[in-house]
Amino acid sequence: MRYAYNTNGLAHHRLDDALALLADTGYDGVALTLDVQHLDPFASDAPARAEGVRARCDELGLGVVVETGARYLMDPRAKHEPTLVTASAEGRARRLDFLRRCCDLAEVLGAEAVSFWAGVPGPEVDRAEARTWVVDGVRALVDSHGGRPYALCVEPEPGMLVEDCDDWSALAADVPGIALALDTGHCVVSGAYEPAQAVRAFAPHLGTVAVEGMRRGVHEHLPLDEGDVDLPGVLAALREVGYDRLVTLELSRDSHRAHAMVPRALATLRAAEEVG
Repeated sequence: MRYAYNTNGLAHHRLDDALALLADTGYDGVALTLDVQHLDPFASDAPARAEGVRARCDELGLGVVVETGARYLMDPRAKHEPTLVTASAEGRARRLDFLRRCCDLAEVLGAEAVSFWAGVPGPEVDRAEARTWVVDGVRALVDSHGGRPYALCVEPEPGMLVEDCDDWSALAADVPGIALALDTGHCVVSGAYEPAQAVRAFAPHLGTVAVEGMRRGVHEHLPLDEGDVDLPGVLAALREVGYDRLVTLELSRDSHRAHAMVPRALATLRAAEEVG
């Protein structure tokens, strides 16, 4: 298995320091959440900075997955807004522009995947109409950025319009050209599949896979050795289906102890491989 750590769990590190920490610890890649402090996609010099980050990752031997889940990058007063299901057409257009910027940077970075999600419809939004907006937005992104070297991956998120793997399947039927960003922890929150079962069922469609600890029914990212996810079973399933992309780890609530969590997580993964 090839492992990457998400920079949303390294929020207090400079990006170059975070990359060096991951490489020195033994990670194979970085899941780079483009954010205000880590390669802001709205910065005028973002493409040039991305060139520098790619050179640094090449020097350190790190692969890249681009993540688009920054909390307050687009609106400092509303987490994750606007999205593809925001009531405002202008807001939805801003989200699409953001995703396109991320995809452009992913190509510069030599990323193997770009991961994004649908969003949470507001109480005033009709869900049927929101689904039309998602289909339209994802189709527009595929039309403009599909077919590039990276996988364009939609991630089901608990509570969002595309919430589980079956929702992803319905979207993929309407919008060919997307891959699945499977967060195995989410499976124990809202999915109809156990994590290892989802790996096997959706193996041909996996563009990127994330692991973390999570308790059943509670969307809270935990250290790998906590919660209800059968980590050895997940890793065994990934080996069984021949998954060879980066397996990413998202511990966004643990930036304050990243110096300890980064090595602890990798040790837990290696131990789980032995069990599985």
